[in-house]
Amino acid sequence: MTDQKQRKAVKLSDYEPPAFEVETVDLHFQLTEDCARVRTRMHLHRADGVDLHEPLHLHGEALELEALYLDGQPLAMDDFLLTRQGLSIERVPDRFELEVHTLLRPQDNTSLSGLYRSGGNFCTQCEAEGFRRITYFPDRPDVLSRFTTTIEADRQRYPVLLSNGDLVDSGDAGEGRHWVKWVDPWPKPSYLFALVAGDLHCHQDTYRTRSGRDVQLEFYVEHENANRTGHAMESLKKAMRWDEDTYGLEYDLDTYMVVAVGDFNMGAMENKGLNIFNTQYVLASPETATDADFEAVEAVIGHEYFHNYTGNRVTCRDWFQLSLKEGLTVFREQQFSEDMGSPAVQRIQQVRLLRSAQFPEDASPMAHPVRPESYVEINNFYTATVYIKGAEVIRMYHTLLGDAVFRQGVKRYLERFDGQAVTIEDFRQTLAETGGRDLGQFGRWYSQTGTPRVRVRDEFDPARGRYTLHISQSCPPTPDQAEKKPFHIPVAVGLLGRDGQALSLRLSGESVAEGTTRVLELTGSEQQFTFEGLAERPVPSLLRGFSAPVILEYDYDDDDLAFLLAHDNDPFARWEAGQQLALRVILRRVQGQASPNDSRQVIQAFQQVLEAPDLDPSLAAEALALPQEAYLAQHMDPADPVAIRAAREALRTELAQALASQWRDTYRRYRPEGPWRLDADHIAGRRLANLALGYLGATGAAEDNGLVQQQYHRADNMTDSLAALALLADREDEAAVTALDDFYQRWRQTPLVLDKWFRVQAMSRHPRVVERVQALVQHPDFDLRNPNRVRAVIGAFAQGNPAAFHDDSGTGYRLLAAHVIRLDAINPQVAARMALPLSKWQRYDASRQKMMKNELQRIADAPSLSNDVYEVVSRSLEATG
Repeated sequence: MTDQKQRKAVKLSDYEPPAFEVETVDLHFQLTEDCARVRTRMHLHRADGVDLHEPLHLHGEALELEALYLDGQPLAMDDFLLTRQGLSIERVPDRFELEVHTLLRPQDNTSLSGLYRSGGNFCTQCEAEGFRRITYFPDRPDVLSRFTTTIEADRQRYPVLLSNGDLVDSGDAGEGRHWVKWVDPWPKPSYLFALVAGDLHCHQDTYRTRSGRDVQLEFYVEHENANRTGHAMESLKKAMRWDEDTYGLEYDLDTYMVVAVGDFNMGAMENKGLNIFNTQYVLASPETATDADFEAVEAVIGHEYFHNYTGNRVTCRDWFQLSLKEGLTVFREQQFSEDMGSPAVQRIQQVRLLRSAQFPEDASPMAHPVRPESYVEINNFYTATVYIKGAEVIRMYHTLLGDAVFRQGVKRYLERFDGQAVTIEDFRQTLAETGGRDLGQFGRWYSQTGTPRVRVRDEFDPARGRYTLHISQSCPPTPDQAEKKPFHIPVAVGLLGRDGQALSLRLSGESVAEGTTRVLELTGSEQQFTFEGLAERPVPSLLRGFSAPVILEYDYDDDDLAFLLAHDNDPFARWEAGQQLALRVILRRVQGQASPNDSRQVIQAFQQVLEAPDLDPSLAAEALALPQEAYLAQHMDPADPVAIRAAREALRTELAQALASQWRDTYRRYRPEGPWRLDADHIAGRRLANLALGYLGATGAAEDNGLVQQQYHRADNMTDSLAALALLADREDEAAVTALDDFYQRWRQTPLVLDKWFRVQAMSRHPRVVERVQALVQHPDFDLRNPNRVRAVIGAFAQGNPAAFHDDSGTGYRLLAAHVIRLDAINPQVAARMALPLSKWQRYDASRQKMMKNELQRIADAPSLSNDVYEVVSRSLEATG
């Protein structure tokens, strides 16, 4: 275990501006098979107001320092202080040139941070603090510099040499080597630096901006993947056009490059002009990618491109402001995806992700505000709270201000702070000025931890035709904050008449009704809102569009929920009603309180959806999916994942058998005919048909089992193939064994598809799935050094298969802990993320709590524990049950 000095927390309250600015950085990389030598020449000056005696501090980790020059003069070892975290130089001039020579061994860098090797190629990942593993530098986001990068390498092994900006020169270096020079005209922090060197295929295209400039678009992939970049290229052009049309933002360099890397800790990285992507979010073809994969590629391509302004041109002052760039850019990505597809389906999927990933985080020892107050390891705060809840906060700005004012505010923000590193307050203040609003209270969304609860009760005065909503808010205490002040919460509501029609809304004191949805602004602990002119008691449609990331509490009865599922004109609220109805039935089963009428009501509601004359297949597929097990667990205290699965599967089987003929008809009607196409109708058809197939797989009928096998063997696309394989993976029969072996043999040489083979088994409902996972981690194709493969097996099992992971034997906990310890020595970032399921021990019964804490302690006792994993396990163990 590392010493306590390294465990010291970094605090937002301790922020101080940089003592030295770096005007320019000139990097020279000499790459060989054994090592990489980096020569860094930088021009620095002391910041205004900084004491003349302030020494220069540079960050540096895992580096071999070969030479150090100040204004051309070599420095001896006693001229500076060298530590494991960096170096310091006393008595430097106000302006000076510093030259640093470092030696790296990228082939040994399994952390995948800094400069490393992937598939024989060199690549970098510098966010958050990877640049300090390349050279000694003030590696912080508020130091912005202009970078020039020269790369020298063997011409045959590394014909492609890339970095940020524009290629300005190249030449022969002798002895079979060559060099290139890149200049980035835009100042950027070191975390946005990128380098790639390798033997790669380039897919080129051109995009003409609205001002008439031609931008060269280049996707670099390994040669065997040359035919799988077409969708990513089209997605990039869509994103560029959308950002011009929606926010008026035009790309600012002559070239935009994307490189797909097989070993990557994240999804992708927005390095200025040279995005480095996990292959998962670039490579796609009908044979190898599902519809969901195609949608994810489009979304992530858009996300990283949108960062060019919201993250690159304007960046964050410090890492506590991470959501400034990520929350805003995730929201812009969501808007893009909504415009490219079905807004309603996208919103449902966004909320499902928020509830399954972020709400549990808020209720765990790892809970933190959207802007954390402190951290031991910044990599641990690339979280659902910062990204997904951060995007919900931006969406609330959009809701409160309206689309036109919000876009105007973003434009003003980007113009005002172009080329600067700024704070969340800078963004909020700009929006407040633009909208003429006081948004001070709204800032609590960034500073307070936890998921607010919004409680609604109502009353109707038939004599006066007045309907009143009493809305209150609260937020439970969290380890870092005992008491919470009221949030500023937009609550979108609608009212439905008993005939199912949406009613026009007129608040008390208004003379004219305004629309069928109103946004009520809840700013106090409790407020009331009265609607007038109503002839009968309405059914309220609450939190429409999921207008705020809160837990809604209202005493709907089952009939009301069935009514909203059938009639609500807000797609999200309609879906939500069905989810709540199914959730109630499943939880009553778990608690032994179910009645025969429960199942009948859900069956009737599902039948209404299936037989609706105007059925939208994409929305129907969402409405007919039962709530996820992880979401169900949030409504039990303590949670019992095994009982939840049993109850959910029982309801699924009843729905399958009672509606078998409708499921078969739906499967036949909506399964697309003819060649595969990636269009809205075909995607929606496959989604609904495969959902129907999932229910048919639960009927137990030989005819339906045969349909599953038939689809697997006849599928001409990965969506249908994988949907059938996942159903077969739940079974123990020979057909399942044959299909799994066939899939493996067909795709064993295609890593991303092989990840799917691992994942469907790790997440299966197979009765001996724990044994299966134990075998998978011993499989020759399992590799702890590859994050995608780790996520496909260990992550899928621990996070996506709760009943198996939380098996009463505790085997799942022991398996996870053992691999976290092994992985920590290889890749601490990924190890820390894998450890997170154990951090939620408080949610379970005493027996499971004890076993989970035992495994957390086993990890904590491991020698040489990284800061990444230390922070997760120490915070988890410090929590009280």
